[in-house]
Parts: sequence; C-alpha cells; structure tokens
Amino acid sequence: MDSATLLSTVKRYAPGSDIGLALGVVALLSVLVLPLPTILLDMGLALSLTASVLVLMVALFLTRPLDFTSFPTLLLLTTLLRLSLNVATTRLILSHGNEGPAAAGHVVAAFGGFLMGGDVVIGLIIFAILLVVNFMVITKGSGRIAEVAARFSLDAMPGKQMAIDADLSAGLIDEKTAHRRRKELEEESGFYGAMDGAAKFVRGDAMAALLITVINILGGLAIGVIRHGMPFAEAAATFTTLTAGDGLVSQIPSLLVSTAAGIVVTKGGMEGSADVALMRQLGGNPKPLAMAAGAAAVLSLMPGLPTLPFMVLAGFAGGGAWLRHKHPAAAADAPPEAFVASEPPIAEALRMDMIRLELGYGLLSLAGGDTPRLTEQIKGLRRALATEMGFVLPPVRIQDNMQLPADTYVVKIKEIEAGKGELRPTRLLAMDPGGSAPALPGEQTREPAFGLPALWIEPDEREEAMFRGCTVVDPSSVLTTHLTEIVRENVAELLSYAETQKLLDELPRDQQKLVTDLIPAQMSVGGVQRVLQSLLSERVSIRDLPTILEGIQEAYGGAIRAVPAIVTHVRARLARQISDAHTGPGGFIPLVTLSPQWETAFLESLAGPPEDRQLAMAPTRLQAFMTAVRTAFDTATASGEAPVLLTSGGIRGHVRTVVERFRPGTPVLSQLEIHPKARIRTVGTV
Repeated sequence: MDSATLLSTVKRYAPGSDIGLALGVVALLSVLVLPLPTILLDMGLALSLTASVLVLMVALFLTRPLDFTSFPTLLLLTTLLRLSLNVATTRLILSHGNEGPAAAGHVVAAFGGFLMGGDVVIGLIIFAILLVVNFMVITKGSGRIAEVAARFSLDAMPGKQMAIDADLSAGLIDEKTAHRRRKELEEESGFYGAMDGAAKFVRGDAMAALLITVINILGGLAIGVIRHGMPFAEAAATFTTLTAGDGLVSQIPSLLVSTAAGIVVTKGGMEGSADVALMRQLGGNPKPLAMAAGAAAVLSLMPGLPTLPFMVLAGFAGGGAWLRHKHPAAAADAPPEAFVASEPPIAEALRMDMIRLELGYGLLSLAGGDTPRLTEQIKGLRRALATEMGFVLPPVRIQDNMQLPADTYVVKIKEIEAGKGELRPTRLLAMDPGGSAPALPGEQTREPAFGLPALWIEPDEREEAMFRGCTVVDPSSVLTTHLTEIVRENVAELLSYAETQKLLDELPRDQQKLVTDLIPAQMSVGGVQRVLQSLLSERVSIRDLPTILEGIQEAYGGAIRAVPAIVTHVRARLARQISDAHTGPGGFIPLVTLSPQWETAFLESLAGPPEDRQLAMAPTRLQAFMTAVRTAFDTATASGEAPVLLTSGGIRGHVRTVVERFRPGTPVLSQLEIHPKARIRTVGTV
C-alpha cells in the first residue's frame, strides 16, 4: 500500500469523518454489553474528562448560540459516553472489586483515593453535593430556559419571516440575503427545539448516576460478603471507595457539560463571546464598580470580618471605576459610534415610500407564516412589470396599520392613498364572468380592482363555484390584482429622475454612444424622463429604450423641441411594438375610427402656437363626442372585441386627453402608429 492510499484510508476512518463517527457510536454502544479492559477504561475516562473541558471552553468563547448547532447531538454523545463508562466501571467493580482499589482502573482509584482524602464518607458527601448541584440547579435551570427559548422562538417565527419578506419586497435586502436569513431562522428554531429535548439527556444522566451508585454499593457489599467471604467492614470500605470514585469521575464531566449547556441556552441575544460580553456589561459603567468598591470597604471595617480580602477587592473595584470614568469609550470595549443616541435622524422622516401597502391586523397572515403568498406574488408582479413595461418597479413596502379596520388594506403611491379594499382572509372570492353576482351562499361584495359583483365564499364551496363557471381566487391574489391595476394606472409617476438615469446607465456598452450624443447636447435626462413618462401613462412599454432614444434624436434633428411632438414621433417609431400590443386573439387590431366630421371639429378647435396647441372645444360638443365614443365602444365590447380608437396624428394627443377622463383604459392610436404589416378590422365609427 503506497503512502497516498494509506493517507486516504486514515482520513476515511478518522474521527472527523462520517465512517469514523459511525464507528465511534458503535464502539460506545458496544461498551454497554462487552467487558472493557482497565487500560481502555482509563482511556475512556480520560477522553470523557478532556471532552467535557473542551465543550465548556467552546461554549464560553461562542459568539452566538447558532455557531454551536451541533451541541444537542454532542450532548447526546457525551451523555452516552459517560453512561457506557459507568456500565463498564460497574462491571469491573462488581466482578473484581475484591482485588483492591485498582480493580476499576487507575483513574477511578485516583478519584477514590486522592480527591476523597482516604475518607469514604467525605467522598460520598462530595458526590452527593455535585449530584444535587448538577441535577437540581444547573440542569433544571438550563432545561427550563431551553424550553422557554424554544417556545418563544417558535412563536416568533411568523413575525420574523414576515419581516424578512417585507424587507425583501421593500428592496432593503436581496434574494441571497433573504435566503440566508431564512436559513438562520430555521436553524435557530431547530436549535432551540433540539436544546429543549437535549436538556433531558443531562437530567437523565444525573438520575442514572445516582441509581448506578446505589446499585454499586449494595451489589458490591452483597458480592464481597457473600461470594468472596470478605468481612463486612472491609467490603464496605473497598466497594464504597470504588463506587464513590466512579461517581466522582463521571459526575465532574457531567457537571462541566451541564454548565456548558447552561451557558449556551442563557447566551440568548448576547453579542460576542461570554468573556467579552461579561466584561463589557459588568465593567462598562463606572458607577456600579464604585458602589461595589464602597460596599467592600464598609465590610472590611465591620468587626469580626477579615480586613485584607475586602480591602483588596475594594481597591480593585475602585481602581476599575476610576479607569472607566477616565476612559469611557475604552471601558465599553465598543466604538464611539455605539454610544450615539439611537434616535433616527430627522432626515429619515422626509423619506417617502414610492409604493406602500398598509394592512389591517387581520390581514397580516397574508404576508407572514410558512407560505407568505402575498410577498411572493408582489415579487412576481415586479418581475412581470419589468418585462412588460421596461423598468423595475420601485420596492413595495408592506407594513401594518393598527388604525385600519382588521380586514382592510390601503395602497399608497408617494404617501397618497391610491386605492383600498376589504378582504376576508379565511374565505375565497367568487366572480361570475357574466358580470352578475354568483348564486351561492356567501357575503355579497365587489371585486376591488374592477368593481365587479362578487361573493366571499367558504373554502369548501370552491368546487361548487367552479362547477357553475365562476372564477375563484384567494385573498392574496385579489389584493395583488388590485395592486397591479393601481400600479399600472400610476406607473408614469413611479419613473423618477434617478430611475431614468439608471435605465440610461444600464444600457449595453454599444448603445452608450447614442446616450452620450443625445445627453446633454440635445436633451437633458429630465426631458427623456418626461418622454418616457408620457409613453408609460398610455401603457406603452419603454423596454426598447434604444429605439426611443433614436426617435428623440431624430425629432431633435427635425427641429422638434416640444415634448408632446417628440412623443408623437417616438410613438411612430414604436409602431411595430404598439400594433403588436393591441393585436387581438384573432390576429388583427379591432379599430373604432374617428369620422371626418369629428376630425375636422378637433382640428378647428385647436388654438395657440404650433409647438403648444391647446384644445378649445365647446362643452356641448365635448359632451356629444363623449356620448358618441361611449356608444361606439359599448357596441364593440358587447360583440366581444377590445377595440382601439384610431385618429390622425395631429389630434391624437388631444383626443386621448378627452377620452382619458371617462374611459381611462381606452387606447387611442394615430394612423402612423399602425404598422404597415399589421392586420386591422374596423368594428365601429364615432
């Protein structure tokens, strides 16, 4: 076997490998049933003592409890190790105890002789005290803390999960950070739950140590007197010494591991290792140190008490108080920024949320829990709008509002209410595609996004509603749909100057020359922003930004300076995109055309300079036009079409301004915006 193969084999079976761990656990279980030579027993007891010290030191220097997530498993393995060694020593004590103090190994003999001072009674008393301290104080206290920590950790999980999802939706963290925080949250819940159960191992270990001690003493006396014919006094001295030594050699590691468990579960939210945190919190303020120094000085002067110890302690505490008073920043072991007042700066109050979703307390479950559908759907909404409209929607901040009714939500755009609605979080919303209220038992309502008649039904009525042809959606989908429509209506306002600059900066390198030629020589970033906002206000995607910039540059080359005229030219450049967006399922664009009479009426009503012409039509004529448009579109819609209004290029913007007031979602196109290869069909005339 060459050296490489030998090294690979050693690594495979080393204690840190999976096979090594499995072999170690099998060896521990084997000790429970197989006799163990004294040399191996001494090695096992030495390993138990050393491992317990190592565990205690690791617990002391932990930065946070989650850095020791293997501790519950380690607690089980160390407990199993001590119990296995207890069984092995019991077997040797009962079978070879008559041979002398070294019958159970030299470690047990040393603990039985040296630590007890040769006095069996003292050894048993020390063992009993250690048992009580471990069982009644440390183990019981740490077990209770672990139980409470596990309970509060599980209760707090929905709120913490909702906070992570809210931060992600608000753009404060990215997907990678959110995934890491969710993983830490799961680890925290699992860790405290495991610690709650693992604390029972230590408690059971203490009880087992007590039972094994009683069995060893009684069984050893019986075997020594009856089987080996030893005098009672000699049998009592021999077996009791061995039993007390065995109890001490197992109880001391148990006490160390129990202390480590107590340190881990009591660490909680304490930052840094235990030594740093304790020194920072106990010695960070000079006033408590000065008070402790004064108390020690007073005690040193009281009759009957030793003066020297209290005076020494008073000197140390007083010196520490003086140093902390002179050097407060160094005393706290923290940077000076940590002592700045925690009050947020006033400038924070000036920050404005572009989009905010406020929930009543009854709707918080939609954004939290194990399956926060609302936050996931909002992330999907942002991705969909980025693909559809061409820019990333600002983060949606989700927060609770205790002033709202429990089942009410409010959507705010730039801190101004843009829409609100009510949901029933435990029910489903059923809608009849025909526009009438479904004939089902439930609570009558209106769908908040489009105002259609709807019904809140129980979840078990879903199948019946779907059988009747109704559309059934859950509350989070209702809210997301409403939010989507509100965002679409206000998408132009959400394109800020900074977002425009970001869009320009993120263009590919081969398009940057176009940007540098256009900005700032011909148009400012603000001018580009106004053009993009005009397109977005009519739901024209700005994803093809290079074509839009080329259209702006062409307009400037033709001496066009007014933004509406530039927008008209850009829309003509986007004819293929606009035509495709309005092509119906039949493969053609359904058109409602403007008659020549109304074309002439609008042209004759324009007043002002050519670059800034305004519509000055009589109110009666406007009312007649709106009636005619409404009639034409109602007729086309009744036949199943979703038509667009077609006008000439010179009046398109003015016609759109009028139509927007009574039919906001109606697209108005000019003849230049219909691509030559697009199929069209006239379905009406105004």
